[in-house]
Amino acid sequence: MDINRLKKLTENPDFIPGIYNYCDRWCERCQFTSRCMNFALSEEHFDDPDSHDVKNEAFWRKLGEVFQLTRQMIEESAAKWGIDLDSLDLQAAEKEIETRRENAESHECALASMSYVEKVKSWFESAGDIFQQKEDELNTEAQLDLPGSEPAAEAATIGDAVEVIRWYQYFIQAKLLRAVGGAVEETADPPDEYPRDSDGSAKIALIAMDRSIAAWGRMYKHFPEHQSDILDVLVLLERLRGRTQTSFPNARAFVRPGFDDVAQAD
Repeated sequence: MDINRLKKLTENPDFIPGIYNYCDRWCERCQFTSRCMNFALSEEHFDDPDSHDVKNEAFWRKLGEVFQLTRQMIEESAAKWGIDLDSLDLQAAEKEIETRRENAESHECALASMSYVEKVKSWFESAGDIFQQKEDELNTEAQLDLPGSEPAAEAATIGDAVEVIRWYQYFIQAKLLRAVGGAVEETADPPDEYPRDSDGSAKIALIAMDRSIAAWGRMYKHFPEHQSDILDVLVLLERLRGRTQTSFPNARAFVRPGFDDVAQAD
């Protein structure tokens, strides 16, 4: 891909501007991939199986090419607007970013989200053979063909719940760190016309929590012998959701491009 092709992608009117800023990065489950520039870029640039594997050299080569093209576009835009990039104090900017990151990591929401990450990790590590036991149980039910038993549906429900929990396990913290860091910057330089990015980041984190809580609820139902441990996780996650809503009271009202904008979604 060259810079002209990249520019053509950015100018495509079919794409919803900024839709990728407030999504959950789960493209396989997204109904807006045909209207997302990031998805189109990924599909076109990372067009072979090797380039999708972070352990493969092809992935990093392709990623480096994207960074190079992006840098070219930034330099062209800076020249157009008369901005001298060489005159910017990059060291001061890096120090400010590092300070903001450290402050964000010490925020109560960030600390609680890290506790959730560790709690989920510990639960799956200590769960031991429960999934194998459940599989054996469902296989037995299928063989016996018991009335009212739906082992295939139950297996699918459990599999989906695990997939949801694992997908959002680290995602929640990442988005909360962005939300907290952005809120500090917005306090120093409040946006006048535009919605706060911190609210958008907090909203998608809250949505991830909602879906994770629902997934843990399904786990609670299907693993009665482990309900006490699952309840501990649910309590931790519910408290995190409460803290987040308190810290970002306007997050739920944030309108995410495409997802919450009915006119664009149509």
